[in-house]
Amino acid sequence: MAKTRVLVVDDDLGLQKLARVNLETRGYQVSTASDGETALSRFQEENPALVILDVMMPGMDGFEICRRIRATSDVPIIMLTAKDQEEDVLRGLECGADDYVTKPFSVDVLLARVKAVLRRTKFPEEMPQPTFRCGDLVIDFEQHRVSVAGQEVSLTATEFKLLSLLTRNAGRILTQDQLLERIWGWEYRGERHILQVAVARLRQKIGDDPHNPRYIITRVGIGYTFVKPSSA
Repeated sequence: MAKTRVLVVDDDLGLQKLARVNLETRGYQVSTASDGETALSRFQEENPALVILDVMMPGMDGFEICRRIRATSDVPIIMLTAKDQEEDVLRGLECGADDYVTKPFSVDVLLARVKAVLRRTKFPEEMPQPTFRCGDLVIDFEQHRVSVAGQEVSLTATEFKLLSLLTRNAGRILTQDQLLERIWGWEYRGERHILQVAVARLRQKIGDDPHNPRYIITRVGIGYTFVKPSSA
C-alpha cells in the first residue's frame, strides 16, 4: 500500500526534522523544503497529499507559497503560525489554508491535525440524491463538482464538505459548533474564526453576497442555514 506523501516547508531545520521523523514514524512519506522556490518545485514534482507550511520563510513567505499552490491545486494545507499572531492565522485561512497549528506545538497536536485534515479530503458521505440544485447552483455529489450558472467552481475538500453538509440540511439551522465538529472534528469546537473564514471563501466562490444572500443565510450568534430550494 502506497504511503501518504507529506511536504514539510520550514526554514527551521530542527522543527523540520522533528516533523519529518514523527510523520515517518507514523507511516507517512515525507519530503522537506527550506524556502519557497524549493517548496513549489517539490510540490510540482511530487504531488503530495498534504503540505505543512510555515508562515515566516526567507524570501517568499508562507502566504505567497499558499496562494501559488491554491492557484493550481486544492491539496490540503496546514499553516504553522506564531502563538501570539492571530492575524497570521486569519490571513493564512484567507489565502486558502485548511487548518493551522501555532508554534511552539506538541508533536501530538501536529499529528492530530494532519490526521484530521487528511480525513476531510475523503468524499462526503453518500447523498440521498446524486445532484442538488438551487437557482444557478448545481452540485454533483458523485463527480465531486460544483457549478454556478454553468461555470465550474473549484472548491477545496473542506469547502466541498461544508457546502455538502449545508445543502444536505437545507432549510435547517446548523450551529457553528455542529459545523465545526462535523467538518473539522470535535477538537475544533469553539474555533469559530476557522468556520467564518471558510464560509466567507465559500460564499465568494459561489457568488453569494453576504449582504444579500441567495444561498447561505447567517443566523447571528447561532450558525448558518442554506436556503431550501423552491422545488424541494
